Amino acid sequence: MKLFMVPLAPNPTKVMLYIAEREELGTQMNIEQIVVNTVKGRHKEPEHLARNPFGTVPTLELDNGSYLVESLAIIEYLEDKFPNGALLEGTPEQRGIARDVERIVDIRLAGPMGAYGHAVNSPLGYPRDDTKAAQMEAAMQAPLDYLENSLADDRPLLLGERVSIADCTLQASLQFMRYIEVDIFGDRPNLRAWDERYRARPAARAVLKW
Repeated sequence: MKLFMVPLAPNPTKVMLYIAEREELGTQMNIEQIVVNTVKGRHKEPEHLARNPFGTVPTLELDNGSYLVESLAIIEYLEDKFPNGALLEGTPEQRGIARDVERIVDIRLAGPMGAYGHAVNSPLGYPRDDTKAAQMEAAMQAPLDYLENSLADDRPLLLGERVSIADCTLQASLQFMRYIEVDIFGDRPNLRAWDERYRARPAARAVLKW
C-alpha cells in the first residue's frame, strides 16, 4: 500500500501518527509514504487527481489498486485490515465512547482550529480575517473545556492508559498550530500536560516536525 501525504497538514498527519502508533505496538503495515508537495500544487496535477478527484491528501492506495481519500476511513480500513492490536477495542460502550471523543475532537475542535489558523496566520497566504478568527476561537472553547475536564482524573491520554485515534487526531491539528505559532490552550493545564506527554511518545517523535 502507498500513503500519499504531506507532513504538515493535519489530516495526513493524523494517519501518519496512527500508523506510527500501530507499528510501535508491533503491527508492521509496510505502507510506503509518498509526499505530495501541496505548496507546489502537486495535489492538483493530473497524476494525483487520478488517485483522488478532490485533489486532497491523504490518499491511500490499496493493494488492489483502489483508493481511499478520507483520513478516518483510511484509519478504519487499517483497523479492519490489521485487527490484532487495533486501537479501537473493548466493550461496545468503550468503543462508542472512543468514537465519540474522536468525532468531538475532529469536528468540534480540529475544524475550527484549522479555520482559526488560516484566519490569523495562514501558511497558504490567505488574508487575515479577524472576524472569522474570533468566531472560530469562540467555537473552540466548549470542546477544549470538554477535553480539559476529561483529563482531570489524571489519565495520561485522552481515553485512558492506551493511545487512541482521538489522540492522533488532536495532535495532528496541534502541530499545525505550532507551525503557525498559535497557542489555543489558554489556562488549561491538563491539556498542556497531555500535549507534552503525547509529544514525548516514540511515534510522535518519529512523525511530528513541529
